[in-house]
Amino acid sequence: MTTTFVSSSDHNYFPMLLEWVYSIRRFEQSKEMDICILNAGLKPEQVLKLEEQGCLVKKADWPCELPAHKIRGKEYLKSCVCRPYIPDYFPGYETYFWMDADTWVQKWNAVEMFLAGAQKGAITLTAQSDRAYPRQIRLKWLGYMPVKLRGFYFSNAKQAFGFKKAKELYPYHVLLAGAFALRGDAPHWKRWQELMLQALERGKVFTAEQLSLGVLCYLEGYKREVLPAYTHWLCEFKPLWNEDKKLFVEPSLPHAELGVLHISGWDDMRVNRSVFTDFETTGGKSIELSYRYPYFDGESA
Repeated sequence: MTTTFVSSSDHNYFPMLLEWVYSIRRFEQSKEMDICILNAGLKPEQVLKLEEQGCLVKKADWPCELPAHKIRGKEYLKSCVCRPYIPDYFPGYETYFWMDADTWVQKWNAVEMFLAGAQKGAITLTAQSDRAYPRQIRLKWLGYMPVKLRGFYFSNAKQAFGFKKAKELYPYHVLLAGAFALRGDAPHWKRWQELMLQALERGKVFTAEQLSLGVLCYLEGYKREVLPAYTHWLCEFKPLWNEDKKLFVEPSLPHAELGVLHISGWDDMRVNRSVFTDFETTGGKSIELSYRYPYFDGESA
């Protein structure tokens, strides 16, 4: 089985991207797997550094002509819209495992679960759904009547796909595009491309790939495997710290060890490794830590 890990970044997120590479290579199991990078605004010296680490780097492009008012100079958004086209950029692999640049691997067993799901022909991913995650939708009430509905799918699908599809998507948990595995021969890729182009025509660039992924899986029934949240944890919802194992774990019993950490909701920490925050330990104490990958400093200052 040939497997490649894939990510993308601009020059601002390069330190985290390099940490992501090191977090994968820390595990012996990754030795026979490749790492591919889509360049969405990296500096030449950063590209060279990635290539020195054995990464294959290719320039990311917009999948279609987009008006300037949608892009607004945000070239890094190519990191979002390139995802349905990964096999086109890096052909020949049996399985592709995408992870955002602001993620890192803490436990390899999560990687194995993603890859096992992909081997079943399913797009394997997680949802913004867990006992530790708060509600996803918001309602504005007028007396006894809800008058305004808000949620990622509903708010974005109205513009991109129309009210009917937005209404159909509204009850579903959001499927996360920040980490997913999928076979190269899966039918999902082509249809995901088509749906995302539709979303880009009428909707926002930033939400197009994740929104169209929801349409693909929920409304069109393409095969999916949804893993537990601890395999790909959204760090905006604080885990606990296990002092004995030196690992982040679920905040509730049985405190499962987190697989992939996604540093969502921490913009300052993403660009500055010296930013710390407080965590409760499994022993009931408090400790100051960073979410950033702890075994390599990204060669940042």
